[in-house]
Amino acid sequence: MVRDPLAEPSDLIRSVSRALRVLEAVGRAPRGLTVKQIARRCELTVATTYHLVRTLAYEGYVIRREDGTYVVGLEIADRYRELVVAFRGPAAVGETLRRAAADTGYTHYLGRFVGTRVAVSASADGPRSPYQEEFAPGFDEGAHATAMGKALLATLTPDQRFRYLKEWGMRQFTPATLVSPEALEADLLAGDRRGMQIEVGQYRPGVACAAVVVIPDRDLERRVVLACSMPAADLMASARVIRSKLLSTARGLADVLEADPA
Repeated sequence: MVRDPLAEPSDLIRSVSRALRVLEAVGRAPRGLTVKQIARRCELTVATTYHLVRTLAYEGYVIRREDGTYVVGLEIADRYRELVVAFRGPAAVGETLRRAAADTGYTHYLGRFVGTRVAVSASADGPRSPYQEEFAPGFDEGAHATAMGKALLATLTPDQRFRYLKEWGMRQFTPATLVSPEALEADLLAGDRRGMQIEVGQYRPGVACAAVVVIPDRDLERRVVLACSMPAADLMASARVIRSKLLSTARGLADVLEADPA
């Protein structure tokens, strides 16, 4: 994560910030890191790093192995499970997604704005969809290259979209990825006319995705979209059927979410 020093709050607690940097460094090293390696990567003294690592180990966020290296601890998994539950919302949301995945064979995703980022908030795997490991709750990259992201970006004003793309960029994932705001604007307009945002091979070759809005709330973070992924050939052959099923599932999800707004 790149941090802007000019945006630092005046009351930033440095020790907390350093501990999180240590945790991020350990998390990016599945084979483990020694205290000296952590200190070097985080640009901290060995003494400071030692105290931070000892604290994180005591709290269960890192584990010291017999060879002296540190890896992430089980408390991280506990926090992730809590994140998944919070993102998903009512248990009926997960049940609805699983029914849709079983009915169509396609993996289904729920997406929303988390802060200012487009993120996956829930998912249910379908056997006919290519496996995409990164598309788990919390995934927040490539909004311009996924149908889920496009469906959420389409709810923004043109100025809001421009600012979003300027801040987070338009990385080229495949040769088909749209990498200019003008191309994306045209694509979103076509999706609005179609009644469904789509992408074909823009995030991963041979994979397609389609998405519709579930809740078009005025509050940015209450807007929800539903997406499903599939082999590209399936979308080309059955777009109308896919849209119909997505809209039907979206109506059911809207009922569940609006009945339990928390």
